[in-house]
Amino acid sequence: MIPRYNCPEIEQIWSEEAKYKTFLKVELALLRSLEKAGKVPKKIAARIEKSAVIKPARIDEIEKTTKHDIIAFCTSITEQFDAEVAKYFHYGVTSSDIIDTAVTLQLKESIKIILPELKKLCLSLKKFAKTHKKLISIGRSHGMFAEPMSFGQKFLSFYAEFARRYAELQAFYENDLTGQLSGAVGNYCILTPTIEKSALDELDLNVEPVSTQVIPRDRIAKLISINALIASAMERMAVEIRHLHHSDIDELHEGFTSGQKGSSTMPHKKNPISAENLCGMARVLRSHLLIAHENIILWHERDISHSSTERMYLPDHLNLLYYSLKRLTSTVNNLQVHTDKVQAKVTQSFGYLSSFYLHYLIDNTTAHREVIYEIVQKAAFEAKSAKEFTKAIVTLSNEKGLGLKAVPAMDEKQIQKIYLAQTEAVFKRVEKKYPLK
Repeated sequence: MIPRYNCPEIEQIWSEEAKYKTFLKVELALLRSLEKAGKVPKKIAARIEKSAVIKPARIDEIEKTTKHDIIAFCTSITEQFDAEVAKYFHYGVTSSDIIDTAVTLQLKESIKIILPELKKLCLSLKKFAKTHKKLISIGRSHGMFAEPMSFGQKFLSFYAEFARRYAELQAFYENDLTGQLSGAVGNYCILTPTIEKSALDELDLNVEPVSTQVIPRDRIAKLISINALIASAMERMAVEIRHLHHSDIDELHEGFTSGQKGSSTMPHKKNPISAENLCGMARVLRSHLLIAHENIILWHERDISHSSTERMYLPDHLNLLYYSLKRLTSTVNNLQVHTDKVQAKVTQSFGYLSSFYLHYLIDNTTAHREVIYEIVQKAAFEAKSAKEFTKAIVTLSNEKGLGLKAVPAMDEKQIQKIYLAQTEAVFKRVEKKYPLK
């Protein structure tokens, strides 16, 4: 990962030294399980754990000859011990048993760090939504003014979406992280399912029910699919921030810190740089989905076409996800809402009232819906003010013989009463469905 977006918390999990330490952790768990089963002498694992030294440079040196990273790793360990100990290292397993189980452990450690950040984002969104729950704003459809709505409910929608992703990622963490120690092509020629389970219990991993010679890659594809949905949620929200940030909309701004500059030549600029950055991050995160799905399709029981891509994209993917969640949470926490301008979009317009008056006429006249629609549409298109609009509705209605004397006028309080009437019910429903705290 380039330094600009690098997060040390994730980087250290996927470093070369950490990878080899995780390989050794898996090998030691296997040895202890073999000892329990009476397959190897006692205290082999303890002797290796006490004295083995991870030597990345030595591993690289050996791999130049072997062209095989696991053999190079195993050789670097076994050459540190006498034959009576060394011969039992990597007993009964194949390379992918160690690699895939270690990758699962790295995924688990990464998700364990990512989940709290995703929860922080959810809680920030919920707080923001509640803060602006009673702020009347103009909702938009096709980018056009539609009807008034709660400004907070915009962000309640984002909260609900991220809360769904949090539940899915939590479920993946609890149920879909599996290991395997089943030997070449998963046939348990030397080991047994009991030995495998004992070792994986120590590693706190579920057993892969049917491993071939690899853990099926639909597991990782499922994780990347969840994360791609998180990326899409991030971009959906970032696009909304960018739209509301427009100079001619000006309903909110990202936080602007002391000394920050928006342009190299235009000092007045305050750009939505965080939201734009996150749109870019989302595109990279979603691009990994294609790799993850193509990695599912391996030849027969196994090939290694997935290996090179996973070495590259998995560390980057998890790093970028963590980086993006942290940045989006900070962005939400520092958003500046221009409440006067948000409300002005409602109080200074009137066309959105067409829906209310359409249904008022439906309830208070006997005319056909199509006739009523035509009346209200014409009034909305031709009127220049709310007063002209309501007057035109009465005039046009009488031209159609509806005998309408007047329609109710709408002031700011009445608008709030009508268009925020069910907001509290929606908030309560979301809180019940996604009760994150």
